[in-house]
Amino acid sequence: MNIDGKAWRTIWLEEGGRSVGVIDQTLLPHRLSTRSLATLDEAAEAIATMVVRGAPLIGVTGAYGLMLALQADPGDASLAAAFEQLNATRPTAINLRWALERVRDRVAALPLVERAEAAAVEAAAIAEDDVAMCAAIGDHGLMLFQQLAAARPSERQGQPLNVLTHCNAGWLATVDWGTALAPIYKAHRAGLPIHVWVDETRPRNQGASLTAFELGREGVPHTVIVDNAGGHLMQHGLVDAVIVGTDRTTRSGDVCNKIGTYLKALAAHDNGVPFYVALPASTIDWSLCDGLAEIPIEARSATEVTHIQGLVAGGSASGEIATVQLPPEGSAGFNPAFDVTPARLVSALITERGVAPATEAGLQRLYGRVANGSEPAPAAEVNRQPHPDQAHQGQG
Repeated sequence: MNIDGKAWRTIWLEEGGRSVGVIDQTLLPHRLSTRSLATLDEAAEAIATMVVRGAPLIGVTGAYGLMLALQADPGDASLAAAFEQLNATRPTAINLRWALERVRDRVAALPLVERAEAAAVEAAAIAEDDVAMCAAIGDHGLMLFQQLAAARPSERQGQPLNVLTHCNAGWLATVDWGTALAPIYKAHRAGLPIHVWVDETRPRNQGASLTAFELGREGVPHTVIVDNAGGHLMQHGLVDAVIVGTDRTTRSGDVCNKIGTYLKALAAHDNGVPFYVALPASTIDWSLCDGLAEIPIEARSATEVTHIQGLVAGGSASGEIATVQLPPEGSAGFNPAFDVTPARLVSALITERGVAPATEAGLQRLYGRVANGSEPAPAAEVNRQPHPDQAHQGQG
């Protein structure tokens, strides 16, 4: 995707594959900075502190983290310890365990001398699969948007389609394209007039910082709103559709996403607004049925609620970024990072294989092989050869 006319991805190999480059998302939108991850510990820290975030990107980073661990020590104990360390960094997003298991299973039976290179090949394949899946999600979502635009009354024909998002499910949350934002980018590039209502998404403000950053660099018209404004906009007919991503989706269609998603789904249901969820196959947890009872909800530090980071007013010239405290000293904070939206509130799931109702039968029609718990086939065939160094510019 584009940053000021240059093509980027969120993660790339450096130093002949001895380190991994990433965009430091904790500094966006005010400072575009990259970071090199050269060890297992650095990869785990980047995931835990949300230098990288978004379920698909977490998975890819974890896969490369195993690669780095095996470069240092390819033994069985090292592999097992690295798997557990990385898997413990973020408990809710299923993509992380999925990617770690994929790399572990690929290398486990190999001679020690071959493990690091095989891990590099598999991690690169996971990254390319993610790009292919997200692009396909964008294509399927674009068709839905085109149908919505065509079905509007004659007096609204030609006017922008107003889409509301929550959190950041764009290319910064994946390797490229994104999930929920992929249909928006496809629509914009196809010439379909579109405008995005961007939820600020407290407490970390991934909408106001990351989604707005992405959309602005792509030239997509958008407006940042406070989280509680979405229902008001829907009541007044100013939202044509809501589209969000997901960190884990059960086989029955329950969706776990950034805290506040459930409230948007309730408002959309009450106002007859379509509520879409975009996801790749790697985000489906086929072992779970009841999302509310079975999905672990990550509780993050209360300081994300009690403090906020931003650019100092009038400080754009120096680029000074500061953190300030919001409530009075001594006030407690509670920070569940996700909530669960029941399948009954989801209009459709947009996947790389097509659009399905949020039901077990609907998902099984798309992923027939996984009805018995086996893994789905990849969305696209990818080159399994090791990747050369990829500069972060020019790779989008």
